[in-house]
Order: sequence, then C-alpha cells, then structure tokens
Amino acid sequence: MSKLVIVGTVAFDAIETPFGKTDKILGGAATYIGLSASNFGVDGAIVSVVGGDFPKDYISMLENKGMDIEGLEVIEDGKTFFWSGKYHNDMNSRDTLATELNVLADFNPVVPDSYKNAEVVMLGNLHPLVQLGVINQMHNPKLIVLDTMNFWMDCALEELKQVIAKVDVITINDEEARQLSGEYSLVVAAEKIMAMGPKYIVIKKGEHGALLFHDDDIFYAPALPLAEVCDPTGAGDTFAGGFSGYLAKTRDFSYENMKTALIYGAALASFCVEKFGTERMLNLSKKEVHQRLQQFKSLTQFDIELT
Repeated sequence: MSKLVIVGTVAFDAIETPFGKTDKILGGAATYIGLSASNFGVDGAIVSVVGGDFPKDYISMLENKGMDIEGLEVIEDGKTFFWSGKYHNDMNSRDTLATELNVLADFNPVVPDSYKNAEVVMLGNLHPLVQLGVINQMHNPKLIVLDTMNFWMDCALEELKQVIAKVDVITINDEEARQLSGEYSLVVAAEKIMAMGPKYIVIKKGEHGALLFHDDDIFYAPALPLAEVCDPTGAGDTFAGGFSGYLAKTRDFSYENMKTALIYGAALASFCVEKFGTERMLNLSKKEVHQRLQQFKSLTQFDIELT
C-alpha cells in the first residue's frame, strides 16, 4: 500500500458564520487533510504537535480513521494551537479574531522512520522552514504537494521560494497566485509559478471551482452548487486531502490522473462546508461520496452536435 505523509496543524477552532457559531472544536489543516484522505484507505501518517489539553478522544478518532499518529507529538505542559474567525455574509471573506500559536511556535516536525520512504508528501499550510524540514527528512518521494497562503508570502517569501523549488504540485487560491507571480491573468501567473519549480499548479477559486495547470494544458473542476453552505473552514484542506489521498491510492502521478484527483478533492470539499468544523467529514460514507461524484459527472458532461 502507498504511504502518505501529512504535515500540518492539529488544532482547536472557534468559528462564527451567518448560520451560527461554535465554541472550541476540532480543527487544523492536518486534521482536515487526514479525514479527507482516509476515504481512500491509504496508509497515512500525521506529523504535527498538540498540547496536553488536546482530548485523547480526538487522537483515538484519527487512529480509527486509519491515520498513524506516531508523528503527532503531545507536549503535556503546553497548549494546542487555537484559531478563531468570523465569516462575512458572502462566506468568502473572514476576520481572524484570535491566533494562539502555543506549542506550534516551537514545532520541529519529526517524520516517523517507517514513513520516510512514503511516495506522497502533503505539506499543509505551515511556516516554509517547517515544510522544508519535512522534505529534508524524506527519502526520494515520488510526489510532494505544497499548500501555502499569502501570510507566508508577506513574511517569509524567500523561505517559501526554497520550498516551492522542491515540490511537484502547489495549491493556492487565485488571490495568492496573483500575489506570488505578480500577474493578474491566472494563465500567466501559473506559467510564472511553474518556472519556480513545480510541474503542476492548482489554483483554487472557492465556490467557483479549481484550475489545474501543467505545461500548456489547463483543466477546470467546478464547485458543486449546494443548497446550504454552513462553514467554509477547512474546505481547502479537505480538497488537498482528497487530491493527495486519491493520488497516493492510485500511485499514478500523471496529468490525466490528476484531473480525476482534482474532482475527488472538489467532491470531498463540498461535503466539508455543509456542517461546522469537521462534523460532516467524520460521518461520511462511501456511498455518499460516490453519489456526489455522479453529481459532478452530471454537472459537467454533455453531448453536442457541431453544425
């Protein structure tokens, strides 16, 4: 079975949207990525850090979902990373109300020896030097996927460029692609980012889907129109987990197979937004995933006669 290393935060979130609010709930990039990737039965390991306040039940849940937690460090006298945010009415923008790094401030990731030969590495959103530290521990992975954000472009751009030069795929949103490249056109932006090192660029456009760029080829995956969007937190990480999980399962890293991986990522992300936090992803069935994939197929497939 192919191995997948997932690096990112395992955290607490407190979320407010136009549809309600939560107290501290389970969150973090690695959590969403792991829950999404678990739908493919891959041998996945989470590399992260939590404090002594992190419930044992949450750790057991990750194990029950098939995640190896040997690389999840628990610092008993520390507190878990916490983020709080409030979404605007359009659900596309938000205000950060609180960020408490806690044990994440001194996080030094250690990849378990049994996963240093993993074929796929999914680098969730973290400081570029932490991501670089993970890459340097790996033994020739076949695919490294990087997720990052504009915060690191603002305060650690040179370190981020070092990481970008070493990865195969980068996933960012359209605003971040424009900032990183200095170009408004996403086509030109993707060309410039590819010149930095990655072979594939995934540009996420939220409710408007995602674009996959490779050489001169472009593929578009739509976002499924939903009757209800409750909380967009973690949708991008869930997308990344579906994308990397599918590739780890199939062990086919071609452009054609990445198209399918993009659809799987979009399908799983569409579930994530239906409930607050990780709630929807915790109780997702294979039947529901297959039904949603059929909806994506129906949404995009048509016959046409040229006249």
